[in-house]
Amino acid sequence: MTVSVHGTDSHAEVAPGDIAVGVVIGRASEYFDFFVYGIASALVFPSVFFPHLGKLEGTLWSFAIFALAFISRPLGTVLFMWIQRRWDRSTKLTIALFLLGTCTAGIAFLPGFAKIGALSLVLLSVFRLGQGVALGGSWDGLPSLLALNAPKERRGWYAMLGQLGAPVGFMIAAALFAYLSTALSRQDFLDWGWRYPFFAAFALNVVALFARLRLVVTHEYERELGEQQLEPTPVLELFQAKGRHVVIGAFAALASYALFHIVTIFPLSWIVLYSDQSVPQFLVVQIVGAALAAGAVVASGWIADKFGRPRTLAALAAAIAMFSGFAPTLLGSGELGQDVFILVGFILLGLSYGQAAGSVTANFGAKYRYTGAALTSDLAWLIGAAFAPLVALGLCAHFGLGFVGLYLLSGAVCTMAALGVNRMLKLRS
Repeated sequence: MTVSVHGTDSHAEVAPGDIAVGVVIGRASEYFDFFVYGIASALVFPSVFFPHLGKLEGTLWSFAIFALAFISRPLGTVLFMWIQRRWDRSTKLTIALFLLGTCTAGIAFLPGFAKIGALSLVLLSVFRLGQGVALGGSWDGLPSLLALNAPKERRGWYAMLGQLGAPVGFMIAAALFAYLSTALSRQDFLDWGWRYPFFAAFALNVVALFARLRLVVTHEYERELGEQQLEPTPVLELFQAKGRHVVIGAFAALASYALFHIVTIFPLSWIVLYSDQSVPQFLVVQIVGAALAAGAVVASGWIADKFGRPRTLAALAAAIAMFSGFAPTLLGSGELGQDVFILVGFILLGLSYGQAAGSVTANFGAKYRYTGAALTSDLAWLIGAAFAPLVALGLCAHFGLGFVGLYLLSGAVCTMAALGVNRMLKLRS
């Protein structure tokens, strides 16, 4: 595929590999920022911002604030789609990533409850809401462009590339926290050590901003995005024309999104509150799990190209449903069981999450794909992952670990049901 360059007769090819670079860079920086906050919610914020509460109550309130970004994310998507229609894509990205960096740096400098009292909670909430708005606004359309440019027989392979950002981002964030919590005393870590990962996230966002702008503002990419009709459409028009496909797409990925925080953020809080296992040691186990997840994400591309993405997602939803039956026993059986839960959970996460994004976005057609893909992802995060640490910890602390299994099972059932409805609609059309 070739596109005109600067209105001349010369042509430059837009290669899927070039698009993939922008997708991987953008997603890795976002996920690093995402996990820095998530890990801090379990390890740091209960002590820094909720010292006046018990450990469990402080962690639950910390997870409640954690969820705010997922609530504000769809609002950010809508707002910044308007900004792009009013100005252009580069303006939208610059404002969104500047907002993300500002909120991340603001958290890094934020005094704790001991110094400014309830104001610290208000500011933390505001910064978290801002992070969600910015993440919604940072949608650049490159994953959709990559999917449309990928060879038909290798769409599963190219679809997984952006998903690699999740395990890579988690490994870097977890490694930073593991090092700091080992190298510093507990008091130094809580006083100032936890802030360094937020500084690193801010720096990485700056680098990622320029890397992504270098791609999306070039004439070749602007032309290609325009030719593929990857431009924002009014949200009301989208829901009137394709609303059911937004809902189906959000629920089709639910098994992956439900598992996402159950193997990353929730277990950290459980270890801190109810286990004697060392936190740095547990983080190392999670880093190994994330490495396995990265390999599983890559493998998911090959599997999906061989068997088809809907079949792959359905089979993995069934696997997650089976895993949900063993999850409570593993988590409650000491260090070995907890480590097995993490490693197996990360492998299943990588295999399923590798194909979760955009699994049914072909339903939107060209006109609605840009906005539809963004809002589908936002709703999947909101429904499946936003409240997972809060709900899982609250229910398990009061009623037992069996509720972890129920939470995962509900996500798997929703995925299989959504894929079934999607198949039925296709057969009718």
